[in-house]
Amino acid sequence: MNEKDWIYVMDERDLPEGSISPVYPKGVNVLLAKVDGKVYALDGKCPHMGCPLFCGTLSGHTITCACHDWRFNVKTGEFIDAIELKLKVYGAKAENGRLFVSLPPMEQS
Repeated sequence: MNEKDWIYVMDERDLPEGSISPVYPKGVNVLLAKVDGKVYALDGKCPHMGCPLFCGTLSGHTITCACHDWRFNVKTGEFIDAIELKLKVYGAKAENGRLFVSLPPMEQS
């Protein structure tokens, strides 16, 4: 991935450990989550009814949608109750106190 593929989205200090935040690189709705010192980036809306995931809650690596309690793994984007459903997962990195996201979605295995 080229350096030009990384889009600055926010300062790392603005995403404390165990928190989530919406960001909009190039107008794309992305949810950032910081768990165990690592930053994850995934689709910012629930595929069920399009509810914004930043209104949900984060517990460990699980984000729970505020609208209907759908739960997703922030590492893989998988819907916990039916892993064939997935959120898009994007590249995310912290560098020099700044957070970056890479679009389009990363390949998932």
